[in-house]
Formats: sequence, structure tokens, C-alpha cells
Amino acid sequence: MSSVVPTEVAPDTPVVSGTLTASGASAAPAETPRWFVLRAYKNEKKAEEVLSDADGLPYFIPKQYAVRVYHGRKTRRLVPVIPGLVFVHAHQVAICELKKRHNFLQFVMRTRNANADRTAPSGRTDQDYLVVPDKQMADFMRVAGQYEENVAYYNPEELHLEKGTRVRILGGLFDGVEGVFLKVQGARARRLVVQIPNTLAAVVSVEPDLVEVIKD
Repeated sequence: MSSVVPTEVAPDTPVVSGTLTASGASAAPAETPRWFVLRAYKNEKKAEEVLSDADGLPYFIPKQYAVRVYHGRKTRRLVPVIPGLVFVHAHQVAICELKKRHNFLQFVMRTRNANADRTAPSGRTDQDYLVVPDKQMADFMRVAGQYEENVAYYNPEELHLEKGTRVRILGGLFDGVEGVFLKVQGARARRLVVQIPNTLAAVVSVEPDLVEVIKD
């Protein structure tokens, strides 16, 4: 596998303003390692090389098997689901230093609520780095990293997640994973959906008897 499997990180971290999570909440302070969402402009292969050498920074690139033609021959290879999409777990200072050396890596930004002040006291605009909470990222990687499990991918906007049910998987390959149990187009039975809001949703089949509804 070409994606590095990150080490486990603590799910609970302090909350401060300045960086927004994928769900819209404020993230942890800059000195706390977080999952940042980046784009490797037209060069995710170079990004893998850089990150592999960048002091062991944990990273994840969602991939899937696809048939491609190379030198006139069809081969089945792992390819990025979204070209250039990279998740990196690092201190904000470390990742900013990395970007200075490799300017093809760009932060994915999240726009604040339109009613918010467009300029913060620090001079920042109404955009912040998009980061993903540790538990959410861990669940997404558990699903997206199973290349042989026929995982399907969607833009979250394509799915009516509000019609689904929040669930937790008990047992099996995805034990402990939380997501939305939902009927998706083209599938007979409901599927488990684990998403990174505004970015990507991974959809996979699970046995109904392993599903536990998360009650509010």
C-alpha cells in the first residue's frame, strides 16, 4: 500500500478558535497535531514521496482499484479517488514549514458562516484551514483503507444523509466505526456511509445485525 497508516491519536483535544473542523466546530490549538486537508496540485505522487520523507508525517490518500492502460496493456492498479486529495496529520507549524518547501501543496480552506465578521482581529479573513476530527478521520480510514471491500465513493452533496440513521458497527471488519446507515441509489439494501463533510464520502455494505443505532 502506498498510503501510510497513521498512528492512533487521542480523540479528545482542547478547543480554541482559529481553525475550523470539517463539521464547522473550532479545532485544537496550533501545537496539537491535527488532520489537515490538502491538495497536491496535479501531483499526488510527488506528495507521497515528499510526505514519506517528511520526518514520518502520517498521511492518507483515499485510493481504489481501477483498470488503466499502460503501454498498451490493461492493468489493475490503485489510483487516487480524487486526484491531488491528501490528508496529513501534523502540527500546524510543521505543515506550514512543509508547504514553504513544497509549494504545490495547498491547504483546503473552509469558509465561515456568511454572517460572521469577514476580518478577524488578527487580520485573518473569513476562511480557515479545514481539519478533520481524529475519530471521524479514523473511521473514514477504516472504511476507505479496505481496498478489497468494494467501497464506493460519493460527493457528500449527492447523498441525502439527513434521511439516514446514525449508527455504530459492533463486530466484524468495521467494529467501532460510526457513520450513517442509508439507502443509496443503485443499492438494494442500506449501506454504511462515513464522510468527510464537504470533501468525500465512503460507502460500504455491512451486515444489518452488526448495526447499532446511536441514540441522541
